Formats: sequence, C-alpha cells, structure tokens
Amino acid sequence: MFARTREDIAAVRERDPAARGAFEIWLTYSGMHAVWGYRLSHWLWTARAFFLARVVSQFVRFLTGVEIHPGAQIGRRVIIDHGSGVVIGETAIVGDDVLIYHGVTLGGTSSQGGKRHPTLGNEIVVGAGAAILGDITIGSGSVVGAGAVVVADAPADSLLVGAPAVARPKGGTKAPKDGFNYIDPAIYI
Repeated sequence: MFARTREDIAAVRERDPAARGAFEIWLTYSGMHAVWGYRLSHWLWTARAFFLARVVSQFVRFLTGVEIHPGAQIGRRVIIDHGSGVVIGETAIVGDDVLIYHGVTLGGTSSQGGKRHPTLGNEIVVGAGAAILGDITIGSGSVVGAGAVVVADAPADSLLVGAPAVARPKGGTKAPKDGFNYIDPAIYI
C-alpha cells in the first residue's frame, strides 16, 4: 500500500510542474486522495462488502468532489488533477499512467446491466470537461481535448476533439509526460 502511494506521489511530481514536494502532494492533492479512497472502496467491493464500499466511496466524494464507483477498475499512476467534478462509472476501466483533469465524466449510456462505461488504455490525457460515454474503447497514447464528447471507439495515438469528438491521428507523437501542454494549435490547421 505504501509503495503504491509513493509511486503515485512520484508520478505527480513528474507530471505536475506545480508540485513542490512529496509531503505537499500527500497532504493537499484531493485528486490523489480520491484515488487512494477509491482503492479502499474497491478492495471492499471485491471482498463483496458492497454497502460499505459505497459508503466509503460516497464519503470520499463528499471530501474531494470526485466520484469513483468502487466497481470501476483504475490502473497505476492515475492522476486526477484538480479533481472536482470527475465521475467514473461502475464498469469503467482506466489503464496505467492516465491523466484526468477536472469535470471529466466516464459515464454510461444505458440503464441495462453489463459493461456500459468506457475503457481507457494506457498513457492517455483527458482534458477538462470531457465526457467519454458508453461501452467504448480509447486506445493507448490518445489525447481527449477539453470539452470533447466521445461516443465512439478511437484507435491508439488519437487526438479526440469536438462534440461529438472526431478522432484524428496525433502525427506520431506520444502524449507528453507532463500532460499539461498537450494541445498543439498546429494540429488543427
């Protein structure tokens, strides 16, 4: 548990130029608190303590403004930057090294049971206010622009912008490790 926490803090220090130190991240980064709370609620969920898992997840939502269903599957070194307003649904799957900004929804489009939330690959950046909806897959290395509404699958290394989002190739470049200056205006020309 402590090794995973250290790994998360190191990931924030690597990708967030505003991060000044490990203690500051541990104490003040609500997005990380949400991920750590999710891990506890997910552990309870997998132990079949469903009610207690939901109580923990709702308490974490109250404290952080981030709602992650305990049934979701979240990978390693996932960073929720500025956290507030993020919603991750029950059947969502988020890969490793994903950066999620505030106001993002990984939501469902059906009230039927089964897989109804998106799957995100590894090394993805999801811009502020983006909505990724339904049982779709976003390939690794992709960037989802701020305010995009994604309702269809996208291959690896895509740039997804617009509402509904249109997948464009990123031109062979990977999502930057800092993740904070990911939209190059030249891409739109």
